[in-house]
Amino acid sequence: MKKFFGYILTPIFYLVFGLFLGIFHPIQWVCYRFFGYSAHKSSVDVLNFFLTYSQLTLLNSSSFKNIYQLPKDRPIIFVANHQSMYDIPALIWFLRQHHPKFISKIELTKGIPSISFNLKYGGGANIDRKDSKQAISEIIKLGKRMKESNWSTVIFAEGTRSKDGKMKPFLVGGIATLLKIVPNALIVPVAIENSWKIVRYGAYPLSTLLPIKWTVLAPIESGEHHAEELVLQAENAIKKQIGQ
Repeated sequence: MKKFFGYILTPIFYLVFGLFLGIFHPIQWVCYRFFGYSAHKSSVDVLNFFLTYSQLTLLNSSSFKNIYQLPKDRPIIFVANHQSMYDIPALIWFLRQHHPKFISKIELTKGIPSISFNLKYGGGANIDRKDSKQAISEIIKLGKRMKESNWSTVIFAEGTRSKDGKMKPFLVGGIATLLKIVPNALIVPVAIENSWKIVRYGAYPLSTLLPIKWTVLAPIESGEHHAEELVLQAENAIKKQIGQ
């Protein structure tokens, strides 16, 4: 049934999703060029509100749960599992008070309306996976921006998307590099559920009638712990939440 509805509703979803990307590309450009970071960020926040709830055209629900009072006066490293590209809009929208930035492939900074512009000018780190020196340099620059502005970073610690929802072992490198620059950063795990099911059949049809969930888990103080310990703690917390 979910696949059947997908054949009907997927074109509508792509039309709505693409329409918002096209509309907000010039809006972002104007906000960034004439009004600066704050206006640009606001335009990105609104864009991702619409992208998040575009899932309604697939009859998919989006729920975000956070029972914790997260600080706004210190950097946060949100550590999440990664299931599909549709993980990202909700994280930007629901965590908007913490100015979430992402570590992205440099290839994504070209050719995608709205998304490429935001990646290029939004303050995240755009890395060349074939150039480890460049990648580390970009992550260090991101860490410095986090430190100066109390921004947060979202890291998909598996390093790639899980196509079947089963978590891969978390990688430590990017988090360890950030912690060297912002040792006071708070580690906050975020568990993502059912996002992989949207694309379980590929790009067409997308799956429908799904409850997609994002859950903020108990924050972890970095303290004197090694990055490996912190990442393992976050990984285990997420696994427990999603039942793995």
